[in-house]
Parts: sequence; C-alpha cells; structure tokens
Amino acid sequence: MPTPAPTPSVALRCISSMATRLLLTELAVDFTARTGQAVVIESVGGVDAAKRVQAGEVFDAVFLASDAIAKLLAAGHLLPGSQVDLVHSGVAVAVQAGAPVPDISSEDAVRAAVLAAPTLSYSTGPSGVALAQLFARWGIADEIRSRIVQAPPGVPVGALVARGEVALGFQQLSELIHVEGITIVGPLPADIQITTTFSAGVGSLSTQPEAVRALLAFMAAPQAAAAKQRQGMVAA
Repeated sequence: MPTPAPTPSVALRCISSMATRLLLTELAVDFTARTGQAVVIESVGGVDAAKRVQAGEVFDAVFLASDAIAKLLAAGHLLPGSQVDLVHSGVAVAVQAGAPVPDISSEDAVRAAVLAAPTLSYSTGPSGVALAQLFARWGIADEIRSRIVQAPPGVPVGALVARGEVALGFQQLSELIHVEGITIVGPLPADIQITTTFSAGVGSLSTQPEAVRALLAFMAAPQAAAAKQRQGMVAA
C-alpha cells in the first residue's frame, strides 16, 4: 500500500454513513497498525452526517455516497480535488431465517415478491430513494405504501427482518452480510440493481490534511480490495 505521510499525534476525526462502517473500521485499524496514526470514525445516517458537516462541525475526513460528497465539495466543506472513490455497493434482498425464499431472479419476479409481501422495508439512504422510484415506475407505490415499515434511526433493515417485524427487506449487501437471523436471498437482478458509490473527502477545516490524504490513499489502494469484498462491496 502507499507509504503513509508522517504521523501526527492527534487522532483523525472522521464521519461516515452506516453502510461503510464495518469496512472503514477494518481499514482504519490496519492503517493505525501500520502507521501509528489513530483514526476515529463516527458512523451515523448519511443525511445526518451531511447535515453536521454542512453545519460546520469539524471532521478531518468525510465518507458518504459520491453524490453527497460532490455536494459538500461544491459548498466548500471539503478541500477541492480531495474526493476519492472507494467502493461500489449493491442492494440485496433478505427474509427472516427459516421463512420461504421468494424468487428474485428477474424484474418481474421482484415486483411479484414485493406485491406478495405483507410488510417490507428499505434504507432511507440513496438506495432506498432509488427503490421508491422503482416502485413508482412499476405503478405499485400507492398499493404498498401502508405495508412499508420505516426503520428507526440507527436501526438497520436487517435487524427488523431478523426480529420478524418485516417480511421482505432491501438493503445494501454490506449492511446485511453480518446480520444473524436472516437469509440473504441474493442481489437484485442486474437490470434493476441499485449501485451506490461511496467516496471520501478531506474536510476543509482539517488541520491534518496530509495525514488524511495518506489515509484515503491507503483505503483506495489495490491491497484494500480483499477487505472490501469481505464486506460485500467491490473496489471503485
């Protein structure tokens, strides 16, 4: 991996959306072991993370969906030219462990599974917005509206599925692969797959920009691909 910059003594303070928290934790631990540079990453809902950065809270690095990073860059909250694309993350479908597994092999099959589900849930992030648009395109948004269960802040869709509160859950694979009590039916078919690119940027108020650039280079290096795959994502 790239040679890190000289190690400052102050921990890098970072914020991320929930979807990448396990991957970023793994890579940050590895970076610290190699360099001695401490990294603290707070993972919250993506919308909340962006709002905190927009409000002027100081973070050395910000990890969010690429469109959110682009908006923060345009608004001057991140250093120009500092965006680094890290991973592509796709959406998968889950049911409670032991429940019948629906057919999701085609767009028509997924539509039928959604219509047959007594309850369903999806993320409030970019993938959830795209799913809502898909349901609207299918002409079923009004029909299923009363069956949609909104996950409370900080509660992943997979947890609702595991507890039996939701029959059919849609969430990024990276959020589902470590949840006990569910069966991952599989990814959405290629023609309706929803892929989110997660990126990072250097906070405009960071006092350690070179250390942050070293961290992001480390996370984007080819040697990080295996960790990304373990967490249900692929390198960008």
